[in-house]
Amino acid sequence: MQRMGKRTILVSVLVLLVTVLFSAVSVAQDAPALPEAVQSGMAPVNDIQMYYATYGDPANPALVLLHGGLGNADYFVNQIPAFSENYYVIAADSRGHGRTTMSDQQIGYALMASDVLALMDYLKIDTFSLVGWSDGGIIGLDIAINHPERLIKLVAYAANYNPSGLMPDVGTNERFNKYIEMAAGDYALLSPNPDNFETFLNNISNMWATEPNYSQDQMKAIPVPTLFIDGLEEEAISPAHDLEMAALVPNSTLILMSGIGHFAMWDKTEEFNHYVLDYLAR
Repeated sequence: MQRMGKRTILVSVLVLLVTVLFSAVSVAQDAPALPEAVQSGMAPVNDIQMYYATYGDPANPALVLLHGGLGNADYFVNQIPAFSENYYVIAADSRGHGRTTMSDQQIGYALMASDVLALMDYLKIDTFSLVGWSDGGIIGLDIAINHPERLIKLVAYAANYNPSGLMPDVGTNERFNKYIEMAAGDYALLSPNPDNFETFLNNISNMWATEPNYSQDQMKAIPVPTLFIDGLEEEAISPAHDLEMAALVPNSTLILMSGIGHFAMWDKTEEFNHYVLDYLAR
């Protein structure tokens, strides 16, 4: 029943996204400018070219930032200046998102996690902490489950470990649909194949219909220190699901922010940054 509800949501999302594809609404219109990257480019990763940019001193501990579904690395514009003061920040566009290319492979969280690990190998970074938002947090969970030796700490904002964590009305939520509209415009501006959006959307929608689907035993076996953080007014993820994940993962902490939902990194930047940096510094 939950899965059927999610497929219904995805159909409505698909219709909306195709409608607004060429609206070219960009986060860059309202956001501050990104600092100058230390290094940026396209890394040959698995069967794609993956965009990345690094910020801060390479001698500092490495911190990977992973955006949510349909987004891109620039969506961490409010975090990169603060995080790069004490960390070597690596922000990347996930497979098919932003400036990163895609292949004919079905996108999945395990595949995107392997892309991240291959990017870290390319950059010669053995271990790192990871801050992931939404899909980025799920990719972090996949790495924590399957390659925990690579992670120092994980911060997962607005993530879920199975489809039951989705709010049933996310597809009709006004704020969430505004995000989708913005993300569609950014895709048209940034993608190396802007006319490929419908193919990309169909591919990733297949993933969302069935993933993530980690077991409780897998969650209980995560050894990585993990911060689950979310907003009490979530548009997409049930706060009860956040409580469930925190109860399952042994070495985890849960913070539920009041007066905010899925977009705390934009709407409550200082509070969000404080919680993340405080946890990473412990």
